Amino acid sequence: MPPVLKAALWMLGTLTSLALMAISGRELSAELSTLQILFFRSAIGLLIILAVIRWAGRHHLRTRQPGMQVLRNMAHYMGQFGWFYGISLLPLAQVFALEFTMPIWATLLAPLLLRETITPRRALVVAIGFAGILVVVRPGVVPISPAALGVLMAAVGYAFAYTLTKKLTRTDTALAIVFYMCLVQLPLGLIPSLFDWVTPSAAMWPWVVAVSVTGLGAHYCLARAFSEADAIVVVPMEFLRLPLIAVAGLVFYGEALDPWVLGGAAVIFSGNFLNIWGERRRAAG
Repeated sequence: MPPVLKAALWMLGTLTSLALMAISGRELSAELSTLQILFFRSAIGLLIILAVIRWAGRHHLRTRQPGMQVLRNMAHYMGQFGWFYGISLLPLAQVFALEFTMPIWATLLAPLLLRETITPRRALVVAIGFAGILVVVRPGVVPISPAALGVLMAAVGYAFAYTLTKKLTRTDTALAIVFYMCLVQLPLGLIPSLFDWVTPSAAMWPWVVAVSVTGLGAHYCLARAFSEADAIVVVPMEFLRLPLIAVAGLVFYGEALDPWVLGGAAVIFSGNFLNIWGERRRAAG
């Protein structure tokens, strides 16, 4: 199987996990602050990943780039905070649409941090994706709220973190990347949460577990996708989250299917299809 198709399959796991994590975060926001959600996500995730590493081997605890692990996870924590904050206040499709500015930042960062090349076709794919974002967001028509600004902040944090993830996959395993994500982010969520602590009710605990499990699944699949293809190839595949989360918002929360969102998603999907098709031709040649 061509590496780009393997990356696409791993990204499918990432997208599904992220959609389920968004639903879990929305449910938890009824009782818990964003900081507490992030703490529980890291705490339970750390227990799970330690159990997996005990079975898979202690070598997954090793990292050859500890400083980059810390830097990557601080940027990712900023992204997570903005994302969960937006999930609690905005329609799910709007959160994902605003987050889609992330590939533009990642494309700019990849040549600087990873020395990857922006080919004309990849530049075209990014341009198509950006056009789709403009259709969805309609700047100047739809007002930007503080929650929306938080999601835009998350996009910048994610772009930096995802670009460094590709660099980490050259020396560290996917399990190691997920382990250090939980380890670094645990105190970042715990310490500020202690000043306004709320104990989750019994009805919230299944969602607490779900937000942790889906978060781990998303990052493991993402790390595996990055190990198969360049960041500029992997990141645009995330655009497919938009139609997926739009349907989830309709089914679970009665959020209307915005024709602008669907139209923008169609434009974005065309760019992703062009990207995967082009990478398959290049690999075959």
